[in-house]
Amino acid sequence: MLASPRSPLRIFLLATTLVLAIVAAYAVSLRGNFLWDDDLHITANPTIIGPLGLKEIWTSARANYFPLVLTNFWVQHALWDLNPLGYRIVTLAFHAAAALLLWRVLLQLRVPGAWLGAALWALHPVQVESVAWICELKNTQSAVFFLAAIACYIRWLPSGEGSGRERVDVPPLVSARGHLFYYATLAFAVCAILSKPSTVMLPIALGLCGWWMRGRLEWRDALRLAPFFALSAIAAGWTIWEQKFHSGAIGPEWSQTLPERFAIAGRAVWFYLGKLIWPEPLIFIYPRWELGGAGVFAYIGIIAAACGGGYLLWRSRDGRLRPLLFASAYFVALLFPVLGFFSVYFFRYSFVGDHFQYLASMAPLALAGAAIARVFSPRIGSLAGAALLVALGLATARQSRIYLNNEALWRNTVAENPNAIMAWLNLADTLAQAERHDEAIATFRHALTLQPDDPYGWNDLGCELTLVGRPAEGVAHLERSLALKPDHPETLNNLGRALAALGRSDDAIAHYRRALQLDPAYTSALNNLGAELAETGRPAEALEVFETARRLKANNVATLDNLGNALRALGRFDEAIARHQEALRLNPKFPEAHVNLARSLVAAGRLQESLPWFERALELRPSFAGIYSHYAAALSALGRGDEALTQLRRGVERAPKSAEALLNLGAALAQSGRPEEALAHFEAALQREPNFVAAHLNLGTALAVLGRWAAAAEAFAAAVKLQPNSAPAHAQLAVALVNGNRLEAAVPHFEAALRLQPSPQVHDQFAQVLRALGRNREALEQFELATQAARQRE
Repeated sequence: MLASPRSPLRIFLLATTLVLAIVAAYAVSLRGNFLWDDDLHITANPTIIGPLGLKEIWTSARANYFPLVLTNFWVQHALWDLNPLGYRIVTLAFHAAAALLLWRVLLQLRVPGAWLGAALWALHPVQVESVAWICELKNTQSAVFFLAAIACYIRWLPSGEGSGRERVDVPPLVSARGHLFYYATLAFAVCAILSKPSTVMLPIALGLCGWWMRGRLEWRDALRLAPFFALSAIAAGWTIWEQKFHSGAIGPEWSQTLPERFAIAGRAVWFYLGKLIWPEPLIFIYPRWELGGAGVFAYIGIIAAACGGGYLLWRSRDGRLRPLLFASAYFVALLFPVLGFFSVYFFRYSFVGDHFQYLASMAPLALAGAAIARVFSPRIGSLAGAALLVALGLATARQSRIYLNNEALWRNTVAENPNAIMAWLNLADTLAQAERHDEAIATFRHALTLQPDDPYGWNDLGCELTLVGRPAEGVAHLERSLALKPDHPETLNNLGRALAALGRSDDAIAHYRRALQLDPAYTSALNNLGAELAETGRPAEALEVFETARRLKANNVATLDNLGNALRALGRFDEAIARHQEALRLNPKFPEAHVNLARSLVAAGRLQESLPWFERALELRPSFAGIYSHYAAALSALGRGDEALTQLRRGVERAPKSAEALLNLGAALAQSGRPEEALAHFEAALQREPNFVAAHLNLGTALAVLGRWAAAAEAFAAAVKLQPNSAPAHAQLAVALVNGNRLEAAVPHFEAALRLQPSPQVHDQFAQVLRALGRNREALEQFELATQAARQRE
């Protein structure tokens, strides 16, 4: 005997079939990793991975506008750390739960083919962006609460009889039998909005369901829905503010006129409907539409036609077109927040996105399921529905592969939308993170051929070149970025880093200070400023800067690490070690903290203890050229010179285009009495970075050791030209000129060196030159100054 249509067994079998079909369609996606801005939501979010937590999620702007989703991520992180499988399973589970709830709601609304409609929605490939992208748990979680609210509201409404067009009495707002469902609706509405604010259209959906069930709307419906509208108004106001002033949806990309916004809305509605009918191609970033001229008026004509169609549907609201009216009204209403009337940051890249229609697509696909159930006989309808579901499931499985990792996502995007500069830049960033630097640089360059006036692209390219040890090239690109966007703190900060890598400390410090004038709370610039002050022998100033950064952002890993560096420079080794260890407790995979802890241990005389930390840093970032030099220094101090050279050679192998790696190896060769070999490495470093001050200085020193004083003077002169406020550079140039019998030419450089940084040794050297020139009285003054300076140092 077959089970009855409403039997628990049949319901269980249908529910199980639906869930299994969803899991089968999305199984491939479970192997995927975190994507794009999953870092902002999870992997680099201090409220998830520490040091912040639930308190900040619910009481600060760090939760942005979806605290319930961040709470979900916080719980997941506590359960399985940063294993993406767990997060993807949860996101998929919410999608499956939403499909079951949609089936329940369609049954409550007496929609024919309810199961098929829910299955069409769940298996449609347009949903892949929401289900296979972890941070879009916002969509799947909010959908569960959204549909639960509708289910409770329908349950609270009188069921009526027949088709739902009969006039029936509505119970009072709080009745003995229904008040719990009403308050449950309100509770689920709050949860939906706290998961994603685009659910603000829930009151409209509830009103439509009430109209569908009872066949009419009246003034009492407004009263019953008033709390929901109030809640939605608050959430909408907050979201509009957040998108503008927190996400940054302000500027020319969002300056459309009202007619243009209507044009966007008209085109978007038909675009989304078209993707439901024929989901090919589906692109993560669709081409951004160009508006203006006759095109705007053409789209306004489309809107006028749509309004006319809507009017005709309304006139037929009690006839056969009633389902079409319901589905159309629901579809447009749920899309309304993302139709272009409000500025959304994503519109910088495209006016449409698959994840925007996750909730809206329920009505058209449910209508399609109802049409199949009504038009065809049960047998033919079942076959047609099954064939359609299989096709959609296979398309979903294929689309899910695109969302396995960032490289697959961005490569598919640029293949389908070759002019998507954002996708090209993100692909380049993905390649850089994978240590595929040559490919990354080439990709950055290609992106900038598409949009040469993009300041962010030039900034990214400059950063990448600096990272791989080509800071001189990086400076040129970062300066171009600043020319396009002069007051961009991030670019100023990055330019400071590139200048610091070239040994131009004064220029670097000036740029860090300029960035902080624009954004006093910019902790990255504070950290870099402090680090440069410490490197240039001003550790007390550095310490003050780092303490400021720490007050602004407590428990920031980079700040704690840099604070340790400043304490090390001040000789407070135990405190320095404690700060580095604290940074590593917060982020055990931060390579800079590993190497800096090792350096502090070396400074404290604990050489053997430092070695494992150097090794761990190299495991985490093998292309980090600076680690090899510090590691080699520790090995040399332990008397393991051959191993030290091996590490430096390995650094050159890992980063063959890094001028820093070549410089470090050359310096070690020079110290081991092999100046000719050292010379070759310094020259190679300068071939890669002609403006590398430290390489010019080391080259000059090696030439001086070989007695090639004229060439040494040229090298030191190049360093002085690049860094005119460097006292050591002036002093070394002066000595080279003296040894090359150019005593008069040396005088202004001795004077500059002493003006910048008085030194007993330089005073003494200058005195000897003055005496050789017959300027005995001046020579005597310099000898006296040398004696005074020596006494002051004692």
